[in-house]
Amino acid sequence: MRLKGVKVGFALTGSHCTLDEVLVEMKRVADEGAILYPIISAAVDETDTRFGASDRWKSQIMEITGQKIIKSIVGAEPFGPEKTLDVLVVAPCTGNTLAKLANAITDGPVLMAIKAHLRNQRPVVLAVSTNDGLSMNAKNIGLLLNCKNIYMVPFGQDNPAGKPNSLKAQISKLVDTIEHALQGRQIQPVLVAYE
Repeated sequence: MRLKGVKVGFALTGSHCTLDEVLVEMKRVADEGAILYPIISAAVDETDTRFGASDRWKSQIMEITGQKIIKSIVGAEPFGPEKTLDVLVVAPCTGNTLAKLANAITDGPVLMAIKAHLRNQRPVVLAVSTNDGLSMNAKNIGLLLNCKNIYMVPFGQDNPAGKPNSLKAQISKLVDTIEHALQGRQIQPVLVAYE
């Protein structure tokens, strides 16, 4: 077990089209022995989409983690003073979340968890999933790549012909990225090509 006993905050934001594959990796992180603390954004908590109902996602998250889901700023704030986590994962990490993080905006549970965790100088792993990664959010990705204690799951253009500005993490690299981040290293290469 590569992550035995590691306390992992696992935050999910509203890239609903990627939640199925992210939950597969969440289970893999749990199977590697990690203790998971789930956090969800309001979009995941409250929005039913063509990809699934919010109750479905919450049920699966609780089944995988065996924990109560944190879905409020008040619920996420104690991660800082209590130093609960070894690492915090944000997967999927939407462009909205990237932009707010890059500009120090804390207006929801996921961003509060990140802020609280970073105050302890511990690693945050971001798994980008955004349609504007090579447009409006390019500057935010660049800024975050250069921030201490922020690590990226390798990412690339998932559909260059149909969505030329879209970037998506290669989520199968999540466990490897977590291991590197716990050692204070960014997994390489950061930029990957999708087939």
